[in-house]
Order: sequence, then structure tokens, then C-alpha cells
Amino acid sequence: MSDIMTTVQTAWGPLCPDWVITLARACMDTSQNKVAEKIGRSGALVSQVLRAKYPGDLGAVEELVRGHFENAVVDCPALGFLPTHECRMWRERSKTFVSSNTLRVRMYRACARCPRAAAPEGKA
Repeated sequence: MSDIMTTVQTAWGPLCPDWVITLARACMDTSQNKVAEKIGRSGALVSQVLRAKYPGDLGAVEELVRGHFENAVVDCPALGFLPTHECRMWRERSKTFVSSNTLRVRMYRACARCPRAAAPEGKA
């Protein structure tokens, strides 16, 4: 067993979420920094999640990990099936209205009506 997996099992114990195991395996395959770059976050965030010390929104990190490494998808009312990390990206972008891009206008309207956007973070 690698040092990363030992760290995860020690930090999280028997209640370790499956997506954290997925994150650890991805780090074992490459590196924490490369995984962090792929999900668009910092190496420090990945390290803190693996050590069960991340004080931020674990639901957001979970969506990124599941979308990038587990191919998790959602059924978007505007775009059809898309990875969870892309859904999160559109929900973030749709918080600001931009009229110069028709896709951004479409997503602004779609995300405003979407139950995933209305749910508390990490719950949908």
C-alpha cells in the first residue's frame, strides 16, 4: 500500500468516502499537483482533503473528483448529460449574467430553474 493510501486511511478511518479513495488513487497514478491541476484546484487543497483537514466545501470537491475521475454525469435541462464538474462550472458562471454570449444567457436561465442550483452545495 502506498503512503498516500495509508495517509487517507489513517486520517479518514473506516468512514472514508469512496470519492476520497478515488482521489488518492488518482494521486498515486500521477501526483497530487497533477491531480490538482486537472480538477482546477491547488495541490494544498488536494493534500488537505486526503488528510481530512480541508475546512471548505467537500461537496464541491466531491463533484470535481466524481466528474473528472469517475465519469459521473447529471442530466442538464439545457445541455443534456454532462459531467458533474462541468455542471458545477456552469452553475458558478451563471451567477453573473453575461449578455454577449448566447450560451451564457441560455445557461443563466437554465441554471436559475435547475433543482441542482437551488439545492444546498453538495446536496444535489
